[in-house]
Amino acid sequence: MSAFMEGLTLFLQTAVQMGTHILFAVLGGIVCEKVGNLNLGIEGMMLLGASLGYSAALGTGNPGTAIVTAGLAGAAGAFIYALITVTLRGNQVVTGLILTIFGTGVSGFLGKSLSGKPLPEGVTRAFAPLSVPFLHRVPLIGRVFFEQSPYVLAGMVLALLLYGYFQYTRFGLNARAVGENPGVADASGIPVNLYKYLHIGVGGFLCGLGGAYLSLVFVPRWQENITAGAGWIAVALIIFSTWNPLKAIFAAYIFGALKGVGFKFQNSNLILFGKKLVFYPQLLDMLPYIATIVVLLMITRRKKKEYQSPAGLGQPYFREER
Repeated sequence: MSAFMEGLTLFLQTAVQMGTHILFAVLGGIVCEKVGNLNLGIEGMMLLGASLGYSAALGTGNPGTAIVTAGLAGAAGAFIYALITVTLRGNQVVTGLILTIFGTGVSGFLGKSLSGKPLPEGVTRAFAPLSVPFLHRVPLIGRVFFEQSPYVLAGMVLALLLYGYFQYTRFGLNARAVGENPGVADASGIPVNLYKYLHIGVGGFLCGLGGAYLSLVFVPRWQENITAGAGWIAVALIIFSTWNPLKAIFAAYIFGALKGVGFKFQNSNLILFGKKLVFYPQLLDMLPYIATIVVLLMITRRKKKEYQSPAGLGQPYFREER
C-alpha cells in the first residue's frame, strides 16, 4: 500500500473514532425527537454516562457493567426530563438546559474522585480494536470501519437498527405518529405518554453510552468536562441528518473528520509559494463548529417535507385539550 493510501486510511479511521460519541448522541436525540420532545439536555446525559460509567468500571472492572451503568445514568436523566415535560407539561427547552447543568454538576463532583485513576486492564482490553472477518479486507473502507473497537461497530449497527425500526415496524411508525400529531395518535388508540416515556428513556440511554465512549474507549481516562460541548453539536447534527439514523452516521463521521483535520495540522507548517503557512490550533478547533453552522443554514433553506422536523416537536400534549 502506498504511503498516501496508508495515511488516508489512518486519517479516516481516526475520523470514525472521533465521531462515534457524536453518533450515539445524535441517535439518542433522534429517538427522543421522533416522539415530539426536544431535549437540549444531551450534553448533561453524556456527562452522566461518562462519569458514572467510568466510576463503575473502576469499581467492578467489568466492561459490561460499566456500559449498562453509563446507559442507565443517561436514561435516569432522561426520565427526569420526561416527568417534567410529559407528565407535568413543563417547558421542554428550559428543562433540557437544566438537565445539562445537572449533568455537568454531577460529573464535576464525581470527577474529583476519578482523576488520576487508570482503568482496569480488563476494561481497556475489552474495548480494544478488533478485525471483523472478511469485511476488514475490503479495500480502504475495510480497515476504516471494520478494524475498530466493538464500541464503534455497535454505533453503526444501532443506527441501522433504528432506521429499520422507524421505517418498517409497527411500534416505530406509532412513535412517528406520536411525534407528528399526538392528538390523532391518541384517538387511534396509541398510548401517547407511554411511547414518549419509553423513547425518551431509550434516547437518554444512547446519550449515556456516547459519553461513556469518551471516558472508557477514546481517551480513556477521566478528564474534566470530557464531552467538550459534544452534546450541543449533536443537537445541531440531528437537524443536519434530518432525523434520519442513516444520515446520522454520515453527519457524525464528517464532524469527526473535521476534528481530525485540526489534530493533523495543528503542529504542521506547509510551504506554499515559498512562504511558510502556520496553522493555529485555535482556528483549527473552530473548523468543525463553523462547518456545522454553515450546514444548518443550508438545511433550513430546504422546504421539502422530508427535511422538516416532526410536526409536534416541542409542543406539550394534554389529552383533555385535543
